[in-house]
Amino acid sequence: MSAAVSVNELRSTLEAREEPGVAELLEALRTVVRDAGVDEWASALTPLKRRVYRLHLNERHGARSVILKRSEPPIAQLNRFVAERWLPALRLGDHCAALLATAADRNGRWFWQIYEDLGEDTLERQSDRPRVAATTELIAELHARGAGHALLPEVRQYGKDLGLAFFAANVGDAIRGLERLGGEHSPGELRSLRDRLLRRMYPLLVDMPSRAQVLKDAGGPETLLHGDLWRHNAFATVSAGGVHVQLIDWDHVGVGPLAYDLSTFLMRFPSAERPWILDRYRDTVSLWGLQLPSERQLNVLFETAEYARFANRVSWAAMAWLHEGAEWVPIELAEIERWFVALRPILAESE
Repeated sequence: MSAAVSVNELRSTLEAREEPGVAELLEALRTVVRDAGVDEWASALTPLKRRVYRLHLNERHGARSVILKRSEPPIAQLNRFVAERWLPALRLGDHCAALLATAADRNGRWFWQIYEDLGEDTLERQSDRPRVAATTELIAELHARGAGHALLPEVRQYGKDLGLAFFAANVGDAIRGLERLGGEHSPGELRSLRDRLLRRMYPLLVDMPSRAQVLKDAGGPETLLHGDLWRHNAFATVSAGGVHVQLIDWDHVGVGPLAYDLSTFLMRFPSAERPWILDRYRDTVSLWGLQLPSERQLNVLFETAEYARFANRVSWAAMAWLHEGAEWVPIELAEIERWFVALRPILAESE
């Protein structure tokens, strides 16, 4: 198969999936292919999730693949800053996927970014203790190196403020959105969900001053946060030299208390595993002069972060119903209600 035929097949496949900016993406890929010394393009294009693909290439010395990710311009810019500016400034530049090329569609509405393919070694697939320990240490080092860093104002400007402002804004948005769902044209099921969720949201508004005080007393310094530390976003590759960890999908990167990231990460593991993971994190940040508060205080900080994320989902669902009448909204709100019911303290507290 000639290179030209493969390029045409790739173009046809992406256009059949109604992807924008195909011509610009192919031009960027030609640069990557030329720099990599690839003899021909393989036609295999594997969808990994929405807007993300794995493209297989044939090199002179074996097979290679790259990841193609389509994002809105602000998200693409965030990921570029992470790979090219923010992580290198923390001396952690080799702990994310290398960004090989970027291409914008002709209307500037979408950006394609081409990344090195890190393979399949995510913590979601392989969560043995050495991999989890190495990932925990990297997260702790990220937070320690980022604490009070000079670049945090820039991260906050382009990313998110994930501290108390995130909690306050999302709780307020969720309440206002829910209060508007009670119109006479709303289905009875939706009005009932709205009432039950409001009974959960109003106390969060009342509790805000006490949560703010805990954050002030025990939250520690603001730092750079990944913002979405699920296990599928952490790659841990084992070699003779040890375990090398890389984090991907920095779409939610921001500034805030380390508890925001730590709560997400700990909740991805069974309760029995959380104590040793927390101990490993605590030991690592202590090497940088940071001290974690008690489990009781951490649970308040973790709960605040979780409730902020719940409220964020509520506000987006309410907006979708009010402006679009999206049919999935009652299902989404019912799922969020189940999250409220199921939420328990992340850590066991000593008597």
